[in-house]
Amino acid sequence: LKMDFLGLRNLTVIEHTVNMLKDRGEKVDIDNLPLDDPEVYKIFARGLTIGVFQFESSGMREFLKKLKPTHFEDLIAMNALYRPGPMQNIDKFIKRRLGKKNIEYISPSLKPILDETYGIIVYQEQVMQIANEIANFTLAQADILRRAIGKKDTDLMEALKVKFIDGATNNGMTKKQATDIYGLIEKFAQYGFNKSHSTAYALVAYQTAWLKTYYPAEFMAANLTSEMTNIDRVVILINECRKLKIDVSPPDINVSHIHFQPIDNRSISFGMNAIKNVGEKALEFIIAAREKDGPFNSLFDFTGRVDLQAVNKKVLESLIVSGSMDHLEGSRAEKVSTIDIALRYGQNIQSERYKNQ
Repeated sequence: LKMDFLGLRNLTVIEHTVNMLKDRGEKVDIDNLPLDDPEVYKIFARGLTIGVFQFESSGMREFLKKLKPTHFEDLIAMNALYRPGPMQNIDKFIKRRLGKKNIEYISPSLKPILDETYGIIVYQEQVMQIANEIANFTLAQADILRRAIGKKDTDLMEALKVKFIDGATNNGMTKKQATDIYGLIEKFAQYGFNKSHSTAYALVAYQTAWLKTYYPAEFMAANLTSEMTNIDRVVILINECRKLKIDVSPPDINVSHIHFQPIDNRSISFGMNAIKNVGEKALEFIIAAREKDGPFNSLFDFTGRVDLQAVNKKVLESLIVSGSMDHLEGSRAEKVSTIDIALRYGQNIQSERYKNQ
């Protein structure tokens, strides 16, 4: 499986979601999901695919609403079709898939090869099969044609055209039919996609959609965590949570963790590591102090208990301004104006504590 950065991020999201479920005693065999779950396909059919690998773009979501996929093969095909060249065939594919347009073949011999994609060449493997079965190419020669398509090697494709037409006419086709079929192949060369890659991508997409269907809070929390340094992306994902009727609570030093965490099926606590200038090390000390002696009840209680080497003035300002301390006494402005006093208080408290030790 050749994955780009986005693919690796989605695999990380899947792993993080599964681990969250495992921590609460739920075991999910993500690699052996049934691929015919109608509830999962509803996610695709409704275009609710933010966070679903390869199916997030607005254009893709609109096509999914038209297609209303119900089979895994639909996802494989859409993955291959939604690219700069083949996009022109998407509406034709959808109409043929839904029976709104007749399926046409240049020659009946193409039907067994292109039946799964309703008469449209979608995959490089189909080109190999056409070359092998219709033009008498060996599999090795068909692979050379596939590679020429993949590399857009027009000189090699032109050389192979003569061999293709000769082979097809020897199999009973007219020269026009053979030329027209090769014309389709040349056109396909502008955007040829590999079905094996598209299948792998579709599988990751299905896995993410399955998690979003049955464990939306955990799945969205994992997505938010993976994107927490990208504020624009965080906003998009929080808006998606609203569509799913999942509440993402504001950051709170007495509730929130380093990462986004599901509280229940319909709520997620904000990951404080998404707050600018608040590093993971500082948060580790804050959460350790909270778990040891309970919730913080004031700014002075906070500075008296956390490690002020890690939780410095800049961290404290960011926590206050982000609203993470709104549940503590005083307004944000009052807390900001009291930071220096609170820090001196905390330093004195901790000095006394260490002296006694």
